Amino acid sequence: MTVYVIQEANGRNILPAREFGELEVLLPSNANIVLSPGPTVRRLNKALGKFSQEDYLLLMGDPAAIGIACAVAAKANNGVFNLLKWDRFTSQYFPINVDLNNTREGYELSDAPEATQPSIPVRVKRKKGESNNVDY
Repeated sequence: MTVYVIQEANGRNILPAREFGELEVLLPSNANIVLSPGPTVRRLNKALGKFSQEDYLLLMGDPAAIGIACAVAAKANNGVFNLLKWDRFTSQYFPINVDLNNTREGYELSDAPEATQPSIPVRVKRKKGESNNVDY
């Protein structure tokens, strides 16, 4: 099992994530993909090419790099990947399984009970002349 840390974050203690596997940092803290995402995509494809059911992504760093890493991991593992979410209240990581193909059994949105709450009127600041009343 490997925990792939998307991008190094100086000053952050990620050692509790070792509970889920060996830590492997994919990108240095100074990686910048604004001007040319190609090298980052190639690097993440190479590093995550063997991503499996037992591996995890630790979502840290540039949001663009996080998005690319999730896409690459999903591609490598037939649309399924695991990630670790930090909970600041309990100070621990929680594993989350993502199945983009919806092939695993579980709670689906279509199974959710209909909302029984009435809509709530909300005042939304709009441009002059537009209606401000919206029901949510």
